[in-house]
Amino acid sequence: MSHPLRLKILCTLGDEEVSVQHIVEHVGTSQSNISQHLAILRDKGILAARKDANRVYYRVGDARTLRLIVMMREVFCSRTP
Repeated sequence: MSHPLRLKILCTLGDEEVSVQHIVEHVGTSQSNISQHLAILRDKGILAARKDANRVYYRVGDARTLRLIVMMREVFCSRTP
């Protein structure tokens, strides 16, 4: 989770389920790069994925991790100082 791009992904997700395309648009890097980081987070059990037709949706897979991410968003993801 400590990689800066993974933190941005987690800030984008928060407590929502979002598509890979939505993550790409908000994080601002290539889809292949995002997909690599999503795979790592999924393999570690941090994220869960759901496929709907040709789209893949991600969400935080564990309530404890979700609480951590909510706190992290308050501290690190806010756009106001």
